[in-house]
Amino acid sequence: MAISTTELKQRIIEALNLQDLTAEQIDDEAPLFGTGLGLDSIDALELVVMLEKHYGIVIKDIEEGRPAFRSVRTLADFIEARRPAV
Repeated sequence: MAISTTELKQRIIEALNLQDLTAEQIDDEAPLFGTGLGLDSIDALELVVMLEKHYGIVIKDIEEGRPAFRSVRTLADFIEARRPAV
């Protein structure tokens, strides 16, 4: 089953306590870091924890995970490609 970007955005909002945002306000293609959502390195660690907790994905190498964190869309694609079969 494909991961919903709306579900992923909601999990990001919850994991990072972004209570002033809704899933609808986050563009699927906007950068997560820098000029987009404006996340920082601490937020990246929280996202890594969220991936492991909710999707069973462990990122051990930052270079492996870096491309996944470009946008919500790339993160959803990364999860879909690496999510363990249930």
